[in-house]
Amino acid sequence: MIELADFVRELRRELETAVAAAPEEGLRFELGPIEIEVSVGVEKTANAAAKARFWVLELGGEGTVARSSVQTVKLTLKPHVGSSGLPPYVSGQEAERER
Repeated sequence: MIELADFVRELRRELETAVAAAPEEGLRFELGPIEIEVSVGVEKTANAAAKARFWVLELGGEGTVARSSVQTVKLTLKPHVGSSGLPPYVSGQEAERER
């Protein structure tokens, strides 16, 4: 299991890697809305600083989350570059860029 915030942070890191690999010239792809559907488990703590934590569940994982506490969450993320509000461009040619 991984916390939902860590999942989104890793997704952002992967997308930043893809954006950095985009060539200045040639074929590039505009990165549009990203739809993610994940199964999450909720952990509630009951103390003075009560909060709920969301965990993304791995398929085939060894976790023991009760079926009744698992929910499916669909996120639609719309990426932008910095404060410009412009969509990023990506390329699948990172290996060529390193040559």
